[in-house]
Amino acid sequence: VQLVESGGGLVQPGWSLRLSCAASGFPFVDSDMGWHRHAPGNECELVAEIASDGRTYYSDSVKGRFITSRDNKKNTVILEMNSLKPEDTADYYCEAGATQCTMVAGRPTSTYGYWGQGTQITVSS
Repeated sequence: VQLVESGGGLVQPGWSLRLSCAASGFPFVDSDMGWHRHAPGNECELVAEIASDGRTYYSDSVKGRFITSRDNKKNTVILEMNSLKPEDTADYYCEAGATQCTMVAGRPTSTYGYWGQGTQITVSS
């Protein structure tokens, strides 16, 4: 199983970024996919989810600014992030089938599911 995130970086407040997660090694089309983030001193936070049937969920902190989508032909999930704020600064992780997120030794873990390596986003002027 592989989940490979790309698209992170340093941006100014108000800018946009697009994260991609390329998945392989499991039945992507049947899997619920999600994005979590972790900032130092904070808990791991669910940002957005997209179910296998395309239904989406967003945390209140990103609702109206972030959009997630999936391409089942390319086994890819996307997170479009708009109007970025300094408080969006975090490591962002793609996951498949995870039911919760706990940080252990700097890595997200869960009872079930798979996790990517993460990509860092810094929002600063």
